[in-house]
Amino acid sequence: MKNRIISIIIIVLVVAGAGALLMRSHNKINAKKAGAGLSSEIVVSVAEVGTTSTGSTLNLTGTLTPFNEVAVSAQAMGQITDLNVELGQQKSKGSVLATIDNRLKILAVESAQLNYDKQKRDLARYESLYQGGTVTAQQLDDAKMGFASAQIQLEQAKKQLEDATITAPISGIITEKTAEKGSFTNIGSPIAKLVDISRLKIRMNVSESNVYKLQVGDAATVTSDVAPDKTFKGKITFISSKGDDSHNYAVEVVITNNDKLKAGSFAEVLINIPSKASALCIPREALLGSSQDAKVYVVENGKATTRKITVGGGNEQMLFILDGLAKGEKVVTAGQINLIDGQTVKIDTTK
Repeated sequence: MKNRIISIIIIVLVVAGAGALLMRSHNKINAKKAGAGLSSEIVVSVAEVGTTSTGSTLNLTGTLTPFNEVAVSAQAMGQITDLNVELGQQKSKGSVLATIDNRLKILAVESAQLNYDKQKRDLARYESLYQGGTVTAQQLDDAKMGFASAQIQLEQAKKQLEDATITAPISGIITEKTAEKGSFTNIGSPIAKLVDISRLKIRMNVSESNVYKLQVGDAATVTSDVAPDKTFKGKITFISSKGDDSHNYAVEVVITNNDKLKAGSFAEVLINIPSKASALCIPREALLGSSQDAKVYVVENGKATTRKITVGGGNEQMLFILDGLAKGEKVVTAGQINLIDGQTVKIDTTK
């Protein structure tokens, strides 16, 4: 019995000694980890939180379209007796494009003119007779009605004759020819299409976040791969009041086409958004995570701590900060991969 008690005591002492050794080893390992994680310095690069103008540039792509495009149609019915339309021709506003058989219309004008002249003479005679008491007031009124009717008939005949001559409603270039000399045309039948490219329009879709920064009249610079050494100055002439289902808004820029760019070409549009305020800013490389859940490492008293921030836009180099930082604070821009919250750091002063 005595030997059994001694054996139990020895076993207990051995187990207790082994446990103490394991605990001491565990503490040493944790101490090494802690020393490696927080005591050793990590070299980082930093940048001070500064201020900058919120003005920026907006780069957009669009297609050049004619400033004006008109389909010219016949206003009278008949045979085309003369056609002065060829593809590529430059036409000035008011120049004659086509003539529709107008012989009967000329005769109608001459007849209406004769009747007008007669009614005018009759009215003058009746007015004189009425003054002398020879005709009644009713007879004078009838003469006035006859003259007014003749005047209307003359105007109608002249308008019908005028409609037989088709003129260019704008200055432009013929891009379509849809009739031939000698063919019969009806009212509304197309004759040709004219496009005015002395000015060109570029229509683009602008996101909701950017469209409110733009105003009609803002300047724009336009370039195109077809004229790589040229820049064209333009202005915003239209901003849609209604967006599409994707919250994009139509914006239109107009340029003067001195170098005869062609409609249908692609164009790059650069719009300088005017500065309206000053904002805190940091380099983009300081950002941890996304701009929706933005954080940065801030260096204070030799340690790097994480800080949640609110981002309010930016450009290719900088982020605008709405909340979470103060001017002059230092944020880590390089070396974040080795950091944990509360890490001791050393600022790299060689850069």
